Amino acid sequence: MKVLYRFNRFIEKWMALVTPACLAFGVLFPQIAKHGVPFVPYVFAFMTFTGALKSRFRDVANVFKSPGPLLMVMALLHLIIPGIVCGVGNLVFPDNSNLVTGMVLEFAVPTAVSALMWVMIYNGNLAISLALVVVDTVLAPVIIPVTLRIFVGSRVHIDMTDMICRLIFMVALPAIFAMTLNQLTGDRVKESWPSRLAPFSKLALIFVVASNSSGVAPYVRHMNQERVEVAVFMFLLAAGGYASGLVIGRLFRQDRETQISMMYGAGMRNISTGAVIATTSFPGEVLFPVLIATLFQQMLAALYGKMISSSADGTLVEQDGHKD
Repeated sequence: MKVLYRFNRFIEKWMALVTPACLAFGVLFPQIAKHGVPFVPYVFAFMTFTGALKSRFRDVANVFKSPGPLLMVMALLHLIIPGIVCGVGNLVFPDNSNLVTGMVLEFAVPTAVSALMWVMIYNGNLAISLALVVVDTVLAPVIIPVTLRIFVGSRVHIDMTDMICRLIFMVALPAIFAMTLNQLTGDRVKESWPSRLAPFSKLALIFVVASNSSGVAPYVRHMNQERVEVAVFMFLLAAGGYASGLVIGRLFRQDRETQISMMYGAGMRNISTGAVIATTSFPGEVLFPVLIATLFQQMLAALYGKMISSSADGTLVEQDGHKD
């Protein structure tokens, strides 16, 4: 087990490089990576279950006593940012509905479970982050199809029934099952299982990213100006997601810990969810904007974290109007 724990710490430390490396493997060796695609939904369900083991129903209930930050981040995640992305996509790529759909899909998926890791590193409000991950994950089977229908439904065919069924199996049921186990065991599962399963969850992440990357291999291998532009815009939009959470937190005078949670909640997306949906429900080109975001997300998370931690003069994050 010590070897597995060391492996887990290594992956967490180098997460900003691990996910692009997995993407590169899938692109360079698609004939190997594609054999994992049929198993991705099952592996992803395990990832969701593992990520939700730290959550409890009462944690979610407590946050709803003061739901302002949670609701603001949810509005950013599934209304404001997807709307901006849709507008930018249609303005810049008016003749390519697949790329626009992929861009919107990437910013319609739930907040990432890995956001919890960054929130803990930079001492954010873990209760709000946990509640956001749980609520956003459980509601994903409804929110993602509705968001896509609103912003791109008129341009692409979406099999809503199939998508909802997949999301319920991969996301909602595993999360609810994990919280139920915590409830039934008096949090004994929460205290022991996450650390034991964490290395296997990292292996699952590597498997999912590498397998799904095989579908985007033809588009990456034959890059053109349009796809380079997509990559640039995905980087800018992803960076804007983090910034929007931080700015909204400051505008509404949230404390420093809550601002950090809002920043990571609005900025980090469950790219694996988007990749699975794109792979199973849309043409291959839709997957390109989703997976290209893999290159930026962890890197941007680290960059924004360092910006916050180095802002000793309080110019980026203030608490109750006083400098940190």
